Amino acid sequence: MKKKRILGSAVLSLAMGVSMFATGAFGAGSSESQDTYRVLIQGPSSEKAKVKDQYGERWNFGSEGFTTEVNGKQYQALLNNKNLKISRVEQLTVDGRVDAKGKGKDDYTIQSAYPSDQTPWGIQAIYNDNNITYTTGGDGIKVAVLDTGVNRNHIDLTDNVEQCKDFTQTSSSMVNGTCTDRQGHGTHVSGTVLANGGYDGAGVYGVAPDAELWAFKVLGDNGSGYSDDIAGAIRHAADEGVRTGSKVVISMSLGSSGKDSMIASAVDYAYSKGALVVAAAGNSGPSANTIGYPGALTNAIAVASLDNTFVNGTHKVSDFSSRGNPNTDGDYYIQEKDVEVSAPGGGIYSTAVDGNYTTMSGTSMATPHISGLAAKLWSSNKSWSNSQLRSEIQRRAKLYDIKGGTGAATGDDYASGFGFPRVK
Repeated sequence: MKKKRILGSAVLSLAMGVSMFATGAFGAGSSESQDTYRVLIQGPSSEKAKVKDQYGERWNFGSEGFTTEVNGKQYQALLNNKNLKISRVEQLTVDGRVDAKGKGKDDYTIQSAYPSDQTPWGIQAIYNDNNITYTTGGDGIKVAVLDTGVNRNHIDLTDNVEQCKDFTQTSSSMVNGTCTDRQGHGTHVSGTVLANGGYDGAGVYGVAPDAELWAFKVLGDNGSGYSDDIAGAIRHAADEGVRTGSKVVISMSLGSSGKDSMIASAVDYAYSKGALVVAAAGNSGPSANTIGYPGALTNAIAVASLDNTFVNGTHKVSDFSSRGNPNTDGDYYIQEKDVEVSAPGGGIYSTAVDGNYTTMSGTSMATPHISGLAAKLWSSNKSWSNSQLRSEIQRRAKLYDIKGGTGAATGDDYASGFGFPRVK
């Protein structure tokens, strides 16, 4: 089917009207069957080998153990084994407040209506140019978006999709060539990173339209996914960067209120392999110490959300945006549970899973602005390490200090972090 644009309404028009925002945390409850348990097995090698032979293996994390799925009777038997440590594997969710219209399905169309705004307010803000008509940059940089997948046929994304992998299927821990997004979150996030306006230049633009997309589906169609699958995808993205000799930005608009050891270890691993990790701060604000994981980890850049409104002469931190630790204000030093930077996240217009365009809000939407900025900066400075790139993002953030919203203050603060980094 030849790609073309058509004016008119979306081919799919199922009303969602749902919110992925969970009060008090941005990790939702498990949706798994009570008869199936995903577990992490730890203990002596001999004991682990027995369990592996009996139940199989989904992910092997070396000395940290391996994961597998068991039924209720098997789970109870494992708990009774005094030689093993058995831990239930956590589920994480998308963290964006979804104001979507339309819900994806397998046979979404390649056709697409024209967007109402080719360079939405977030793009104008991060480029510091209200008159910008298109964006550039990101060539040669791989952005691994770990999310609900992507509509790889969307006109504004299709030419950028380089890898498409599914980490959520039960038959295998990773399936190549498929990353179907039936939820919409991942397609929207990907558009903010690198939408390229389409073959005709008439579509919407992301921050770094020349970057390559690695669409890693780690969240299911309900917006939740297992932490071992997410950890596995993080490690795989880092290894792929090494294998291909590429600079990789790992973008995660997902999270949980609790720290998961497998994901924490995977983030450290990815950072040690040269990848830059960017993650959402969460949507549990405006109270202090509400930042979620993996954003709260020291080797991840935690991104807070800004609204398209001004208070005290600067953009305002969104009320829903999670806050960090106020006891570390003013030190310009990242510790665990610190917000690092902030970016547009309120009312963000981007690519929709049905091939059209839609608006969503959340730190989920702020995160890809920073991931795109990282790709754009790195593409022009490929000799930089990930730590040098991170330092440059921090330096740029200090140039636009955020003073609006609960907790925002002059300098490094627990609401906006170092500030809002921009292209110029």
